[in-house]
Amino acid sequence: MQTKQLLYCIGEREAVRRRHDADEPRPWTKDQIFHEWSFTNVRREDDRVTKWIFNNWLLPHATDVDVWFAMAVARFVNWAPTLLEVGYPVPWDPDRVLKVMTGRTARGEKAYGPAYMIHADNRSGRPTRQYQVEDVLGPLWRARERLRPRVDDTLAQYFIRLGGFEAMGSFMRGQIIADVKFVQPLRDAPDWMDFAVSGHWSRRGLNRVLGRPKNAPWASERAWRKDFDQLRSTIADDLERLGLGDLDGQSLQSCLCELDKYERVRLGEGKPKRRYRPTDPPKRPKGPPPRQKGMLF
Repeated sequence: MQTKQLLYCIGEREAVRRRHDADEPRPWTKDQIFHEWSFTNVRREDDRVTKWIFNNWLLPHATDVDVWFAMAVARFVNWAPTLLEVGYPVPWDPDRVLKVMTGRTARGEKAYGPAYMIHADNRSGRPTRQYQVEDVLGPLWRARERLRPRVDDTLAQYFIRLGGFEAMGSFMRGQIIADVKFVQPLRDAPDWMDFAVSGHWSRRGLNRVLGRPKNAPWASERAWRKDFDQLRSTIADDLERLGLGDLDGQSLQSCLCELDKYERVRLGEGKPKRRYRPTDPPKRPKGPPPRQKGMLF
């Protein structure tokens, strides 16, 4: 396995985060790619929007059986100012959400974060906010009794149960699980550390690590998973050396996506969608520690 570049990207991105959070002056890196372009943190729970969601919705409502639905709303919107205006969305009030979204749009204010944007089908003639409220979130809410996490669920089982709904592909289901696994009952899921599902960019990232053509197909998800698990084992000591301990599967899967993004820039294959815009260092919020080694925030 060619892990040098992956470990470099993981180590440098984590170093940038630590310098940022320590309120050190810019530049936080000598790497022009990291300096110029936006990359997610090594651990997703260190990302700015995720911190807001955890502090304002997830942790204060950790015992709500429908906090999973709030995470669905949070990730389809993914923009803290909008979520603040909407307020915690359980019980579901679709008219209020539509009113908030329409008002922000009318005022020329940003309504959505760019990371997970799921747009309406252009043929429907409806704005995205209406499509999401009516066709995506409404059916999830109506099926809430069936979709609530159970004490005996694994993350893999819950991933399957969330399927079959509008716009709930593997990516969005993975994002919701990456949130709700930090509270009970999924916090005790036996596959908490190991669960991960491949996506287009993480498949490309793992191809690069394996020295395969970046777009080489995988025979199956199981085949990808076998090599992914081998990678986790191979770099375990290196992650300890970097002060990251053991990364859960979803975090490493995300790192593979970011590796592919970095390599596209470095090799002149393309550019990411977003440039980096620095913000003030976030304050460390209160909350329980994560299941994995290290701090949640």
